[in-house]
Amino acid sequence: MGHNHVVASRDLEGTVYVPEDLTRASFEVRIPVTKLSVDEAELRTQAGPDFPPVPDSAKEGTRRNMLSEALLDAEHFPEILLSSQRVDVNTPNDVLTQVQVTVRGQNHTLTVPVHYELTSDALSASGELPLRHSDLGLTPFSAMMGAMQVQDEMKVRFKLYFAASSASNVSAR
Repeated sequence: MGHNHVVASRDLEGTVYVPEDLTRASFEVRIPVTKLSVDEAELRTQAGPDFPPVPDSAKEGTRRNMLSEALLDAEHFPEILLSSQRVDVNTPNDVLTQVQVTVRGQNHTLTVPVHYELTSDALSASGELPLRHSDLGLTPFSAMMGAMQVQDEMKVRFKLYFAASSASNVSAR
């Protein structure tokens, strides 16, 4: 009865500080949860054959459940906050970042591999990691006494682009 989902954010804000010594780099990114999109057709196509088209009613129901008090509780917790805790340089253009994720007012630390490209006026960062709802203190949506439920496991893929500001920090766009 269910299907895989693609959730995207195009409205994040934040700052990144990138000094010469990358182990001293830092960032803070805010994701407004009410602006998260669910199952955009183009993103589902890009995600591959496990993501066939879904009806608008399914998209709307998924988004409503995701923002509800039972999951993200968007009314009381309007954003997800990502803050760097530590950056370890693995290889040129690859770092391993300890990220504090604040969801529903609770902090959780994740280790995130990040590939980056840095120019004089921009930074792009991308990566992929397995994640569970329970890693974030969330209980996946369930209905019909558990007959239909969202899996705990997720795959997070991200691509972030930041433009340099006059203060030598890099700002999200």
